Amino acid sequence: MDTEKFILRPAQWTDLAAVTDLIRDVLTADNDADSALSLQEVENEWKTEGFKLETDAWVVTEAGGRVVGYEEFVHRHAHAYFNADGYVHPEYRGHGIGTALLHMVDERALHEMKHAEPDLRVYIRVGTNGSDLLVREMFEDEGYRAIRYHWMMETNLTEVPKLKPLPDGIELRPFDAEGHAYPVFQANEEAFQDHWGHVPGNFNNWKLRRMEYEDFDPTLWKIAWEGDQIAGFSQNRFRNGFGWVNTLGVRRPWRKRGLGEALLLHSFNEFYKRGVMKINLGVDASNPTGATRLYQKVGMNIAVEDVIFEKELRPGRELDEQE
Repeated sequence: MDTEKFILRPAQWTDLAAVTDLIRDVLTADNDADSALSLQEVENEWKTEGFKLETDAWVVTEAGGRVVGYEEFVHRHAHAYFNADGYVHPEYRGHGIGTALLHMVDERALHEMKHAEPDLRVYIRVGTNGSDLLVREMFEDEGYRAIRYHWMMETNLTEVPKLKPLPDGIELRPFDAEGHAYPVFQANEEAFQDHWGHVPGNFNNWKLRRMEYEDFDPTLWKIAWEGDQIAGFSQNRFRNGFGWVNTLGVRRPWRKRGLGEALLLHSFNEFYKRGVMKINLGVDASNPTGATRLYQKVGMNIAVEDVIFEKELRPGRELDEQE
């Protein structure tokens, strides 16, 4: 990167709007505008516990001060599992900005891993649009390898979704944001403990991402109960003008009974009643619970495929061996 043309520095709160605009511009160019984050969502990410803006995020500006690059570093677990997420404006690609930002991630990770148990494997994971061959090549040049795929799936409703009855003994109850938040979080943790890349969650961060934004509507959430136990859930929201299933999960004792499909169709029906025909969600393409087959069964198609890359900083014992 030409340091006479571009400045790389720690991100600041005054960069919030510019970073939000940059993310939207990049995703729009990648034909993935539906995944663009709102100003509130970026702000909430910067507010999550454990994330320090002054050490964990960087921007690159051009001579006029415009933000043309952004990268963030996220410590996921045990000082050994890290995520990075970066963006370079389409008009400024080919200047080495993305590579310079990745080097900041490496430096930050090498510092953080000093606190990891000495026998743990240490790695960084990043994702990019599967069709972006230049970014994929950059990751490979920097020592990353493709290990997984993630799909953004969508459906466009043309008629009222046909509801599927809930399994015997299970009922939907209105979501009480005050009284049910923590039980739903706990159910979420259990439902996804066998999901690839899952680490123990933080309730405050979960609540910040799922409930504390401007258009949060608890009446969209579908929570399935059997007695005093949460059997499954569909955490839904409006996003970028369409419906979004943030998280759909069924706890282990209630699986294989059609509850996931019933919850999804009830979610579709709720959006339809409100005049929202387009509904999206994200899913690990190799989900072990068969979620991808369920989504295709109810008429969802793959809209965008992302590739997950990993860079190993140190070989060793896997994180799940210590849990």
